[in-house]
Amino acid sequence: MNSVITMNKQKSILLTGGTGLIGLSLTKQLLEKGYAVSHLSRSPGKDERVKTFLWDIDKGLIDEHCIDGVDIIIHLAGAGIADKPWTAERKRELVDSRTKSISLIYELLRKKKHRVKSIISASATGYYSDRGDELLTEESLPNTDFMAQCCIDWEAAVNEGKELDLRIVKYRTGVVLDTVGALAKMAMPIKLFVGSPLGSGKQWIPWIHWQDVVDMYLFAIENEELEGIYNMVAPHAVTNRQLTQAVAKQLRKPLWAPNVPAFLLKLIMGEMSTLVLGSTKVSAQKITDAGFEFKYPEIAPALKQIYG
Repeated sequence: MNSVITMNKQKSILLTGGTGLIGLSLTKQLLEKGYAVSHLSRSPGKDERVKTFLWDIDKGLIDEHCIDGVDIIIHLAGAGIADKPWTAERKRELVDSRTKSISLIYELLRKKKHRVKSIISASATGYYSDRGDELLTEESLPNTDFMAQCCIDWEAAVNEGKELDLRIVKYRTGVVLDTVGALAKMAMPIKLFVGSPLGSGKQWIPWIHWQDVVDMYLFAIENEELEGIYNMVAPHAVTNRQLTQAVAKQLRKPLWAPNVPAFLLKLIMGEMSTLVLGSTKVSAQKITDAGFEFKYPEIAPALKQIYG
């Protein structure tokens, strides 16, 4: 056991987006495993165990010491997809926060000596977008809407690292379930006794428990032969109706309200309504075949763990 911990201490991990939901959980588990962890952030960090280097993506500024001694970079940075309405300006911000950030890192890697060997990056199942009941694999073609184009640009920017002879892993992440975020927004009306499925309720939700997300990043760190694109979703997809019913059952709340009409959601949310009305049924077979084992493959145990 001691030899494993020593080996981990020799590996240094730099995270972008390290103060986000997944970044914080991943940082905690990396530290517990004995890795050295540092963050690239817009503001100074609060965890004394983690060295924080500053950058300003819009101004093209980055602390060149951030890559000193680093073996692996995990790229999680990106403005929240559903945080603000999709104006033209917001769309540019969503794309730039993902593409310009990794390009800034590659620019630094090109001009400064380093020992970085791997880039492990987030992407999203928005690459496939609204596809009905089609089972989507990593080989499926992308869609043509904004969310898909954002993911195409994101992955293309990450792929530029191949010119630097880096091992690249990209995870197309589904809806991450935790006590905050998308699940909290779904649970709130259920807690208030006005919860109901959205639209037809038949749309597929590519969900995944937050712990499996963290574990999958650790899997990529610890398995150096892993490379390419993998879907980051639970192996058992559920529909919006099934997820709503499962949350209500876990919270012991009734569902009596009628479905929220699709036209109303489109009126309120505009183009962004595709995030809740789009149907994306995604396969987890490739990552399973690579040897990854899910802790929460089924929705009921996942929700039980989250709500305690």
